[in-house]
Amino acid sequence: MTTPAPASVDTAALQRRTVRVLVLTQAVGALGITIGIATASLLARDLSGSEALSGLAQTAQVLGAAVISFLLASLMARRGRRTGLVTGYLLGASGGGLAVLAGVVGSMALLLLGAVLLGAATSANSAARFAATDLADDRTRGRALSLVVWATTIGAVLGPNLTGPAGALAEAAHIPELTGPFAIGALGMLAAALVVGLLLRPDPLLVARERAGAGAAGPALHGSSAARAWQAVRERPVLGAAITGLALAHATMISVMVMTPLHMEHGGAELDVIGLVISGHVLGMFAFSPLVGLLADRVGRPPVLAAGGVVLALSLVLCSSSPEGMSWQVSAGLFLLGAGWSLAMVSSSTLVAEHAPLEARTDVQGSSDLVMGLTAAAAGALAGLVVDLAGYPALALASLALALGVVAAAVRAGAARDTPGAVVDRRTGVR
Repeated sequence: MTTPAPASVDTAALQRRTVRVLVLTQAVGALGITIGIATASLLARDLSGSEALSGLAQTAQVLGAAVISFLLASLMARRGRRTGLVTGYLLGASGGGLAVLAGVVGSMALLLLGAVLLGAATSANSAARFAATDLADDRTRGRALSLVVWATTIGAVLGPNLTGPAGALAEAAHIPELTGPFAIGALGMLAAALVVGLLLRPDPLLVARERAGAGAAGPALHGSSAARAWQAVRERPVLGAAITGLALAHATMISVMVMTPLHMEHGGAELDVIGLVISGHVLGMFAFSPLVGLLADRVGRPPVLAAGGVVLALSLVLCSSSPEGMSWQVSAGLFLLGAGWSLAMVSSSTLVAEHAPLEARTDVQGSSDLVMGLTAAAAGALAGLVVDLAGYPALALASLALALGVVAAAVRAGAARDTPGAVVDRRTGVR
């Protein structure tokens, strides 16, 4: 375990170093996570023999991310951020290897198991955004979180664009073309584990506890992790609103994004073209997050969350009007889908980081990602059925209800954040 920093540590300097390390980790880790996005549904369709089941691989990954987020949060509560992040990336790398093996032996069950483990890398990347806020104050918390989210742009935009070359490498290695991205992704996750394992020292969560006088092992905690998180949400209604907005925004994005490659392929779009559209979507998700974080700090978290819901709704209208294959509607719609998600995710995550009590910080954060993932997994599972029965445009229109729910959650967060239980010490960030 990392030894906590002494009380005399320059916390501001340590916060800057922590953010730099997390930025590097995210850039590398995101390559491993996103490179398989464009091919997951296609590989699942080929292995299962059914387009109705094509969304199951992405759904399994989202579900795995949800459950593993909660488990990693419990590990971080005991051992700190570094141990949890390393564990997540190593599990993700093993999932990438299983996905390759699934394609080689033709096993849908093995692909789903690999996808679940791949979700661990998503969990680690999600937890990294919260790690960036452990030592931040209220005036810069949104910017710190958003910088780490932004770093995902590097690997995330590069990843889908490597889909074509990865397929060529797979053929050269005599493995199925659609498994190539998963092989390269596993290497990216191993690199991320190495970076965070070597450089995230001292551990920011343990230092935050030291600052608060809680001790390296943290305060005495009672009850289960879920019980502590639920107690915090009950005492601070703003947390419930923030988690709701986060979950609905993520479900909106996942449900439409996972079905877009199939919609485009039906119109004859090539794999490289599909990868380009997904790359534009990922660019919208991450590239503008520093601006989103700045807006969240200056304008307020709830207004930015509401803007995210509006942009998501606009993106869904565009997607619903897109013909099969490549079109400007699907390109613009996917980009705005990512941008709306960014607005909602950064603002709602900052609310969670801001109002979660220190003694239950990882419990609340892990629970928020659990709820987010379960909601998105359910949406992803239904997406394949909706597309099979009614088509892609119907899926986009049905998802409008989720986007409007994001706006409603923002209104609730704005009303709840000024309650006495939501007060934060702006100097120390301690509740």
